Amino acid sequence: MATAVPSAASRIAVVTGASSGIGAATARQLAESGYRVVLTARRKDRIEALAEELTKAGHSAVAYQLDVTDRTAVDEFATAFTTIGVLVNNAGGALGADPVATGDPADWRTMYETNVIGTLNLTQALLPKLVASGDGVIVVVSSTAGHGTYEGGAGYVAAKHGAHVLAETLRLEIVGRPVRVIEIAPGMVKTDEFALTRFGGDAQQAAKVYQGVAEPLTADDVAETITWAVTRPSHVNVDLLVLRPRAQASNTKVHREL
Repeated sequence: MATAVPSAASRIAVVTGASSGIGAATARQLAESGYRVVLTARRKDRIEALAEELTKAGHSAVAYQLDVTDRTAVDEFATAFTTIGVLVNNAGGALGADPVATGDPADWRTMYETNVIGTLNLTQALLPKLVASGDGVIVVVSSTAGHGTYEGGAGYVAAKHGAHVLAETLRLEIVGRPVRVIEIAPGMVKTDEFALTRFGGDAQQAAKVYQGVAEPLTADDVAETITWAVTRPSHVNVDLLVLRPRAQASNTKVHREL
């Protein structure tokens, strides 16, 4: 199937959490597909370096420091645009792997604020701009955690279930408007920071997540999937796409070569 070329009105793509991992990889691939990418994240130095990299490669990219949980900042950010074509809600993450009985409520709150409220903030602020483009796309990067639970993951699972339900409900509510709502739900993805952040910088604990798994997904694998879904013809909506490495049959069943 041919890749759709973005129209002039829909060429701007906003990517949240673009400072590393899936967000940075998605920004690169959307830029290569002809989009003018707007990179947002809290770490200004990271997104500025990526914007410079893309610009030097002949693409159009700008960096905008943004905390997606800060609604005032998000609303101010949105005033910079008349229309945008794509919003990739990628900012998120996991904290801790404690059971419900001992989980830290502060970690749960942070995960919910980032994964759900952050997505809500950007979606509400930019939805009118997406509609104005005449061909908008909202991507919610959730997780297989949003579709099945596992021990020690309840806080993250709850947050990603929230992101999943947000996308599913929004699709029902805006049907008839020129905006597609896509949910991409990756399974085990090995990036430089996800597991390390989850385990408070404990590199040994983070490494155990991927131990014995020959080929976890990479950030590029997920970014390629996002870009493919976004660039389908306007009448084609990829409601939900779940991707896992071949070695992962479910959240709790992984083949490890130990």
